[in-house]
Amino acid sequence: MAQTAARVPKVTYAAIPTEEMDILHSAFEESLYQVRRKFGDSHPMYIGGQPVRTGDEFEVRAPADRTVLLGKFQSGRAEHAKQAIEAAHAAFRLWSRMPYGERLVLLRAAADNFRAQKVDIAALLSIEAGKNRLEALGEVEEAADLISTYCDEMEQNQGYVREMASLMPGERNVCVLRPFGVWAVVAPFNFPVALSTGMLAGALVAGNTVVFKPASATAYTGLLVYRMFADACLPDGVINFVTGGGGEIGGELATNSLVEGMVFTGSREVGSDVYRKFAEPYARPCITEMGGKNPAIVTAQADLDKAAEGIVRSAFGYSGQKCSACSRVYVQRDVYDAFVRRLVDRTRSVVVGDPTEQNTFMGPVINDSSVDTYLQAVQDADRDGEILFGGKRLTESQYANGTFVEPAIVGGLNADHRLFREELFVPFLAVAVVDSLSEAIHHANDSEYGLTAGVYSEDPSEVAQFFDEIQAGVTYANRRGGATTGAWPGSQSFCGWKGSGSTGKGGLGPYYVQQFLREQSQTIITEESAPAEERLEVEAAGE
Repeated sequence: MAQTAARVPKVTYAAIPTEEMDILHSAFEESLYQVRRKFGDSHPMYIGGQPVRTGDEFEVRAPADRTVLLGKFQSGRAEHAKQAIEAAHAAFRLWSRMPYGERLVLLRAAADNFRAQKVDIAALLSIEAGKNRLEALGEVEEAADLISTYCDEMEQNQGYVREMASLMPGERNVCVLRPFGVWAVVAPFNFPVALSTGMLAGALVAGNTVVFKPASATAYTGLLVYRMFADACLPDGVINFVTGGGGEIGGELATNSLVEGMVFTGSREVGSDVYRKFAEPYARPCITEMGGKNPAIVTAQADLDKAAEGIVRSAFGYSGQKCSACSRVYVQRDVYDAFVRRLVDRTRSVVVGDPTEQNTFMGPVINDSSVDTYLQAVQDADRDGEILFGGKRLTESQYANGTFVEPAIVGGLNADHRLFREELFVPFLAVAVVDSLSEAIHHANDSEYGLTAGVYSEDPSEVAQFFDEIQAGVTYANRRGGATTGAWPGSQSFCGWKGSGSTGKGGLGPYYVQQFLREQSQTIITEESAPAEERLEVEAAGE
């Protein structure tokens, strides 16, 4: 499929080409056929470059049709995590001492692998994660661009070696950023290609070795990510792939003293627990991205059609299962009714169905637990407010064997209602009326999260106020392609504030790789440049 992939136009989240769609969809259909032929196989873990089986496996099934078995994967235990950590530790010396230019050659080859196989990877991603075909293709493109972006950062900063000022003649002071060692990379189900690759690339570009654990729901996609790196001829042990339950494997990764750093994407509850555990026996770097409760604001000066389009795309793209998904909207009273009409009308056109189908916009949620979360939220909204659209599980015909729900819009809730505060990770949007932009910003900021936020206003002074006062790391104004979603490597850094992140530095941007490095100051003084008294001591020692 490499030659076909080269002809498929590049798809991003915010800018989708249209002139070559026939090529794209034809290639995707062919990849679906090829991918489905391999369903049902048993797959090993990979430790030190070698396949490892545990004798115990778990199944991965398609959320759109639970009767479809995608594959069987190893139920790894703490002992396997320990073996992977030791393999990564053994490989660290070679990898970290390799000139960074040589590392970048291998990692750029991995980026090329993603681009060459993007349609095949996207086809599997669509089936396994329930993501529509354009978002799946965009995610694989993002993964490749993440590697390239981080390689470029290392190169542009000349390996993060910087000459410092001298205090005396002949003295040389150098500031060097050096890799830590072994990093644990714990990935989520919702962006199993892009987020996994981004975290892996950040660690590997910096010269660390990794133990990679994908989410069990998307273990198959995680395996393809591993193969893209392994097929780029990285030395054995530089990247290790383990699968299984988060409790036993995650516990070993968080407590093993050979693990020098951890990078995690997931819920705030789990991320906070990981962060606390990883502080023992001493504080180690722990990079966490922990979701959001992302607001959009619509003022009386907004283009309401643009706002409705951008909010629907952000709220219901990938069934609301994005950490950046728009889940609450504050609308100025003067335009509330007119906006809600447009919002509901636009939502009616959302096609819910098999994510691999060409016209589907919203696929299933990932599992039955997510359906339960959705139905409980609908029940609470019906009791305390008003259901404006949706609110049902879909079970008839094509939906019978999957985890499908309608996009839901609710109104009439108090601003402090749990549905305005808790991250649900389902296609559920709460709308509230406000009297001013300042009131909207106040409610938007009244949250433990601070990941993404968007505003719609054609008044430049209102946009300036929003950017100045909003408490979020990723912010947008008047974005039709997505009110709060769609960040891209090299264009928008993706940084969580408050409970959405732990470091104040985000992925996709210029400061990410630095977080996988620690600073060392190196001072070199030759004998000739030493002070006279120091030279006398040296000479005396020589006698």
